[in-house]
Amino acid sequence: MRAGLHFAGHSLVEYQVRQAADAGATHILILVSAVTPFLSQAVDRLTADKINVSLIRDMVSLVREAPRDRDMLLIADGAIIAQNHFVSISQRSGNVLLAVDDSRVSAPFERIDGQHRWAGLLRATPEVLFGTLDMLGDWDLELTLMRAVVQAGAHRLIVSQEDILEGRVALIDSQASADLVSQGLLSKGSDALSTDGGAEHYILSHAATRLAPMLLRTQVPASQIRIGGMALSTIGVVAAALGWPVFAILLMLGGLILSLTSDRLGLLARRSHDTGWAALAPGIIALIGFTVIGSEAGALMDGLYLSLLVGVILLAVRWRRTSFAKPWALFTPGSALLVALVAIILSGINAALAVATLCAIGSIGTIVLTDRKS
Repeated sequence: MRAGLHFAGHSLVEYQVRQAADAGATHILILVSAVTPFLSQAVDRLTADKINVSLIRDMVSLVREAPRDRDMLLIADGAIIAQNHFVSISQRSGNVLLAVDDSRVSAPFERIDGQHRWAGLLRATPEVLFGTLDMLGDWDLELTLMRAVVQAGAHRLIVSQEDILEGRVALIDSQASADLVSQGLLSKGSDALSTDGGAEHYILSHAATRLAPMLLRTQVPASQIRIGGMALSTIGVVAAALGWPVFAILLMLGGLILSLTSDRLGLLARRSHDTGWAALAPGIIALIGFTVIGSEAGALMDGLYLSLLVGVILLAVRWRRTSFAKPWALFTPGSALLVALVAIILSGINAALAVATLCAIGSIGTIVLTDRKS
């Protein structure tokens, strides 16, 4: 069954439900032929996230549950559609249909006429919905409702061929295609994260993007990966206390990569983006590591000053208060770790702390002096 295919860290139907909820749906109905343990568990997880969802097995239940005063959004079985298309349909009223030009690329989609095919998403008014339910014989609501919406003169939102070629609009029919689409969405959407800057944006994010697809099929929650990053950074601090600064920096860089991976998995899985202290923890632990490294080298205050300066930048980046400073001008914990690593290898710890501190001062100056209206 398509609904049970694994996608973005959970089942395909859970992903679709979260998309609908993000678009503003207040009550979500899943049409099923039978209630299986898998579906019951999916509903429990969605309900735990405060999403109002019900399983519908027959026409009577659908007529009873469907709203009579609001439009209904219909998502095709196995359809993966970029969230911007959900937003476009949710912002319109009346009957709206997501369509794509008829071509070889769009061949898997259901044909509407000689010009367009249905891209798997539509919005129907109560009149069209209940009119379709009144005449429906066999259980084929999806295509019957699509035809009724077309006959009602629905407005068509046309999807570009590029959206299909790049996996932003797709019909999933196997686990292999689900994996391919999820990895494509992950690689394309990862660079849009606004919580990246400095080395995290240009270097560490690429490592996180490569690591995230490997973790998708393991179904490990993004929060546990974040905890793993915190643990790895903590081990780095211990290594710094033992007088192994290079090894400590490498471990803390690994902790930051795991934290970035957690961000990407959460973004793909349509879960709320973590902006709390847990998301900051790997970076904060890395800054504690700088203080420990400075202390072991007899430069405790230098390490502390560097930690405080980079900590201010970390908060500014995470809370999107960097004005219009470019990502390269943000001296984040990842940037500080890489600069310190090179400087330690070339000149020693004291030189590393001095160079990193100067870079942090310059970065804060850039944030403060950048014109917010530019």
